[in-house]
Amino acid sequence: MKKYVAEVIGTAVLVLMGCGTAMLVGCDAANGAGYLLTALAFGLSIVAEAYCIGNISGCHINPAVSLAVFMNGGMKLNEMIGYMISQVIGAFVGTVLLAAIFASGGVTDMTGGFGANGLAGVNGSPVAGLLVEIVLTYIFVMTILGVTSKKAGHGSFGGLIIGLTLTFVHVFGIGLTGTSVNPARSIAPAVFAAVNGNTEPIAALWVFIVGPLVGAALAACTYKTLEK
Repeated sequence: MKKYVAEVIGTAVLVLMGCGTAMLVGCDAANGAGYLLTALAFGLSIVAEAYCIGNISGCHINPAVSLAVFMNGGMKLNEMIGYMISQVIGAFVGTVLLAAIFASGGVTDMTGGFGANGLAGVNGSPVAGLLVEIVLTYIFVMTILGVTSKKAGHGSFGGLIIGLTLTFVHVFGIGLTGTSVNPARSIAPAVFAAVNGNTEPIAALWVFIVGPLVGAALAACTYKTLEK
């Protein structure tokens, strides 16, 4: 049970800090600083949580990562499902906190949708959005599998490497899809945006569930083949 609680906490922090920063600074093409701040917020959240809960749950805080670990034989099916449920719960906890902070403080959400992902950067094309999410998740998960491999020997630098890689994929992907690479991170903000009258994120949500899961599965298959 402790590892599931850890995943709830870790995912809540990721959404709170990552989506919260996006809500504060906005993510538009004219605001490059907003891109970088949001990318760093997501990346540094991973760094912090890796050293906080990594020894408890492995700090997946992402259903795509859990899928890849499962496919690589690192966890059982029931454990993967438990992780995924915990991660989605954590994402909702983080989004509830954001809703409370922004509502009670009268703060403007510069993204207009709780930092939810969208397809505006790819002219509304679900095909392009799906391709972006598959590729970015593939890169991210390949890095995770490599860093956490017993053969890697990165030791205490693993969390930093993974966090910087998440920052790296965000720098490229924010202007295209907002960068998900994490279904849990996408689900909760999209639901909250829809409740507040913005239905665009929920309509495109399938892209940000399917894309990361496909990218993670491809990364797991690739890494398993190369590592043999």
